Amino acid sequence: MKTMKRLSAASWLTLAALAGMSAGAGLAAADEPKRGGTLVMSVQNTPRHLNPAVQSGIATGEPGTQLFASPLRYDDGWNPQPYLARSWAVSDDGLSVTLNLVKGATFHDGAPITSADVAFSVETVKANHPFKSMFAPVQTVETPDAHTAVLKLTQPHPALMLAMSSQLLPIIPKHIYGDGQDPKTHPRNAENVVGSGPFKLVEFKRDQHIILERYDDFFIEGRPYLDRIVMRIIKDGSARAIALDNGSAHVSGFELSPRDLLRLKKNPDLNVSGQGYAAIGSIVWLAFNTKDGMTADKRVRQAIAYAVDRKFLLRAIMLGTAQAAKTGIHPGSPFYDAGVNGYDLDLERANAILDAAGYARDADGIRFPLTVDFGWETVKPYAEYLKPQLKKIGIDVTVRASADFPSWAKRISNHDFDMTMDNVFNWGDPVIGVHRTYAADNIKKGVIWSNTQQYANPRVDELMQLAGSTYDLGARKKHYAEFQRILAEDLPIYWLYAAPYHTVANAKVANPPNSIWGTCSPLDRVYLKD
Repeated sequence: MKTMKRLSAASWLTLAALAGMSAGAGLAAADEPKRGGTLVMSVQNTPRHLNPAVQSGIATGEPGTQLFASPLRYDDGWNPQPYLARSWAVSDDGLSVTLNLVKGATFHDGAPITSADVAFSVETVKANHPFKSMFAPVQTVETPDAHTAVLKLTQPHPALMLAMSSQLLPIIPKHIYGDGQDPKTHPRNAENVVGSGPFKLVEFKRDQHIILERYDDFFIEGRPYLDRIVMRIIKDGSARAIALDNGSAHVSGFELSPRDLLRLKKNPDLNVSGQGYAAIGSIVWLAFNTKDGMTADKRVRQAIAYAVDRKFLLRAIMLGTAQAAKTGIHPGSPFYDAGVNGYDLDLERANAILDAAGYARDADGIRFPLTVDFGWETVKPYAEYLKPQLKKIGIDVTVRASADFPSWAKRISNHDFDMTMDNVFNWGDPVIGVHRTYAADNIKKGVIWSNTQQYANPRVDELMQLAGSTYDLGARKKHYAEFQRILAEDLPIYWLYAAPYHTVANAKVANPPNSIWGTCSPLDRVYLKD
């Protein structure tokens, strides 16, 4: 095995350049941290359960990263850092990655954390997690001894290190979950959880709170600093803002309401930071059904894109807090291509496209009707904006709300839509969170946040395979540049903006999370000042 040197921030995705690093590198806490105290944290949704190995999303991720440790963690510069793995090494051919585990680490029931648990966790995630590409190239995980796990790959996998961090690879106990029960519905996912992270579960009351307390035998000596974390489930954004304003909540992540952010920034007792969340990579977009109905014609999709005034939406609705996104790759990614056609407002061109395509207006000036769906309140204004705006090019839009998120997800995943507003995450590397939206083999009826657009382009599939199977950063950038140019022409989605996630923290909170994973990071370094 060959240990390579550490990545720079500019080349963080080149796995072959990653080095094994000494435990604790880059993780030094602020001087003289104070132990003790209870951190009150507001979270936005009730998770289905608390096991990130079989469930994606931030509702599970925020508590899940406190309950379960991953092999690696990341700093705010896209640099991998040791966590359960004190060091690692990559073979010269990139087909073998060795993790050297911390010795003496235990689960919350006192059982030792071994390489067998790492192998079991990888297998569980690979078989059950919705992000199938994360560990698809992992053929086996060898365990030559209790503290060494060797991941054997069928091809180079540049997203592997990110996939072994945060909520994406929680190390779960084989002696609990290896009992033959379905891990997706295992009773220990929500009650009597046995984790590997800095905090252990005290109580999970749905729609009320999640209470965690320090695990005294955590493998990083002296951490965590906090005695407890009380995660209050506050679904209403205004209520969360009030709790932050009056100090009844100390911290809240993933906040993006422009009015709340601007108001909270005026409170001298609060720190409002947009740092972090780059790996989450959230993009708000308008998705099209590319197989059925009028939106199957890409000329219709292009005309709609030219009719939408993205700059107006960013100014009027997002109040200048958000950044435009021209492609499905987040603007914070080194692979983002800002040079593609962004479809700036051009009503004359939009009408010309539809005229040339033969979509004539009737006596009322209407060419054809379309529906636009939305599944939650924060994207409702964009859906409603489309009705008067698209009427300018002869499209009669019906805005269709769903009773709740599951109803929307069922409708969209079963391809019963023309257009829908959506908010989808990149999850750090395009292999993990971008490919799933455009891969032809990921058109899976009934599965939300797969390729629900039913988009298929063989060259796009080929480019994703090429970019996802090399550690050469230059080659990856080249492949993804062509990938984005093709998508900008085919336009299965009209991308609007990168969601401006922020962490709002009381000034008494020291070391609030600012890594690329935001508040889906371990909070072992956080403490409360006097």
